[in-house]
Amino acid sequence: MNLLKYLQAQGIASRKSCQWLIKNQLIEINGEIWDNEKAEIQPDNVQTLVINGEDAVIIPLPYYYILLNKPKDYETSHKPRDYPSVFTLFPEHLRATDIQAIGRLDADTTGVLLITNDGQFNHKMTSPKHKVAKIYRVTLKHAADHELCNTLKTGVLLHDDNETIAAEHAELRDEHTLILTIVEGKYHQVKRMVAAAGNRVEALHRERFGDWDTQDLEAGEWRFIQPDNSLTGKS
Repeated sequence: MNLLKYLQAQGIASRKSCQWLIKNQLIEINGEIWDNEKAEIQPDNVQTLVINGEDAVIIPLPYYYILLNKPKDYETSHKPRDYPSVFTLFPEHLRATDIQAIGRLDADTTGVLLITNDGQFNHKMTSPKHKVAKIYRVTLKHAADHELCNTLKTGVLLHDDNETIAAEHAELRDEHTLILTIVEGKYHQVKRMVAAAGNRVEALHRERFGDWDTQDLEAGEWRFIQPDNSLTGKS
């Protein structure tokens, strides 16, 4: 890949702007100035990237995978209505790429959100056929006992839905804290399931999605991850 294509793939700027940066010796890679747009570059060898004197986040190419600890009051949308978009938490040049969330979390829901530009990975993580587990910590409005868990595991009929849906697992940490595992991704599914079982969700946090939890990430923090090749279909 030549330098110009590399910078464009990084979402740095338009072709013309990238050419201007290169011509004016404003691109520094691994501590060296690069001023030839046709110079060949190995993306995997790029350790540092400085654009016009500022360090830039290096986007893995051609595909990237991001783990975000989603904070409250952010919408999982490129066109938010009431709250800021989660995508504003990322650098501008990353937002300029084909960045997509894997599923959605409501504005008031926090926790694990995966982001990628890999459509195949996105499909595998969200398709009911692959049964990727999502684990939620649910704060309940009303005190609950194990009958609620049994109901959720047996299955409930969601409002305006024609099929019974069951949790993979449900247990109480205390009478107001439910740990719920599901493998589908229906609209407002956890809230609707809990309502159908006779309770209400006061707060919702996704603790885990597939292989990933928020680990040591604070709310709003993120990092690149590398999924297993069996999920990406890439070697």
